[in-house]
Amino acid sequence: MHVRRVQLDGYKREDGRWDIEARLVDTKDHDYPLSSGLRQRGEAVHDMWVRVTIDHQMNVLDAVACTDAMPYVGYCDRITPDYTQLVGLNLFHGFRTAVKNLFRGTRGCSHLSELLMFLPTAALQTFASDVLDNDDSVHKPYQLDRCHALESHSDAVRRYYPRWYRGQKPG
Repeated sequence: MHVRRVQLDGYKREDGRWDIEARLVDTKDHDYPLSSGLRQRGEAVHDMWVRVTIDHQMNVLDAVACTDAMPYVGYCDRITPDYTQLVGLNLFHGFRTAVKNLFRGTRGCSHLSELLMFLPTAALQTFASDVLDNDDSVHKPYQLDRCHALESHSDAVRRYYPRWYRGQKPG
């Protein structure tokens, strides 16, 4: 009866920064009556996207939100300019908490705010395309200690990143 598609795309720009885009599209497999009018089968009820531009430290340098399809034209789309408040946040340090604080309840669009929760991992995967995962520099590889498989005490780290293996986890 309902299909939600979420698409995440990451791009490296010519200036060395990255654009991370997230898009959400909701459709129904039947004609869908709303107070604001009928949505035909397959017609988007929601078509929303957000894009952030980030630097190498994952700082948000620019943010844009757009609502192309919505249930309440002229109302839902009024909030999109508020998403410029993302500028200055860091995707890896307190981003999700900041988004919840900035846009909770009626201070944001629940759909756009939901999309934002995907941005840190989309940025990480985009960044991964540009950095060797086993770079033997003085810096610990960015992906270590970000999930259970790559926890510094894990067998995976012992096998693939022996320099960064920290032995069996205490206790």
